[in-house]
Amino acid sequence: MMALLQRVLSASVRVGAETTGAIGPGLAVFVGVERGDGEAAVDRLLDRVLGYRVFEDAQGRMNLSLRDAGGELLLVPQFTLPADTHKGMRPSFTPAAPPEQGRALYEHMLEHARSVFSRVQSGRFGAHMRVELVNDGPATFLLRTARQ
Repeated sequence: MMALLQRVLSASVRVGAETTGAIGPGLAVFVGVERGDGEAAVDRLLDRVLGYRVFEDAQGRMNLSLRDAGGELLLVPQFTLPADTHKGMRPSFTPAAPPEQGRALYEHMLEHARSVFSRVQSGRFGAHMRVELVNDGPATFLLRTARQ
């Protein structure tokens, strides 16, 4: 399981004319589900996302988590994130979980996030989304969990 975190001043997701999620300062997190991932990997990754210290403290050091900073969370499913790009001129999506598994684990992550954190918005699994964000820093981090 993997997550690409971007510290943002704002971010939003649109599907057609509908805005499915919008946040102010916080984290826009692109979530990639890989073959072999399970709920334990999802829970571990979410714990890391919420606790990862990427916000500045009073001394200007990245020492505060999303919870500490009082930010918002935007979770965006991204099937292309786990693509294998090691060779050739076209990505291979073999490492990505099948759609049914990806949807189930993304929805598990979203439900779990909403149960432990009050400021959660989301994209829509399987939809063509337009994501807009203002990266703060820029500060972008790739987190991965081992398959369990």
